[in-house]
Amino acid sequence: MASAMIVGITGASGVIWGVRMLDALGELGVERHLIVTRAAEITLAHETDLKIRDLRARADVVYRPDDIAAAPASGSFPTLGMVVAPCSVSALSEIAAGITDNLLTRAADVTLKERRRLVLMVRETPLHLGHIRAMAAATEIGAIVAPPVPAFYHRPKSIEDVVDHGVGRVLDLFGLDTGKLKRWGRDVGPRPQEV
Repeated sequence: MASAMIVGITGASGVIWGVRMLDALGELGVERHLIVTRAAEITLAHETDLKIRDLRARADVVYRPDDIAAAPASGSFPTLGMVVAPCSVSALSEIAAGITDNLLTRAADVTLKERRRLVLMVRETPLHLGHIRAMAAATEIGAIVAPPVPAFYHRPKSIEDVVDHGVGRVLDLFGLDTGKLKRWGRDVGPRPQEV
């Protein structure tokens, strides 16, 4: 059974989603394989106080985006799947079109062809028709488009609460429970009626 997850981080705003995804996977004991684009490194510097070495230290294995011979470029490399967090519209469009000119998009393509779970945390708003069509195309070929839209029923008290909830929801798609997700009907909201 595979115990590795590929995490791709693109240059879209919201690099914290990728950072927390790596942390959550580490807490769950899942081996983290990281691909960070050059644009993501720039976003990391703008949005956080982390250095690229701090981000890389959160992963078990780090690949250069131009290393198309790396393990995630092959379907014989077993993984639970892949999360792109955040996912830029550029990466979304390339994945939807089957363009594989870097390791991130190649790994996503391999994930799809092997029928493994691929979750794209697309970070863009507002959306024009081209964005929507790319999301539809990605969905049609097997990806799950999961924009990091915050929920508030769990009454978050910090940005970290919002991010952790979103990360927990995405990891639920892989059958991974962070233990930090407040669930509707169990932890918050109306409880099921006893019979």
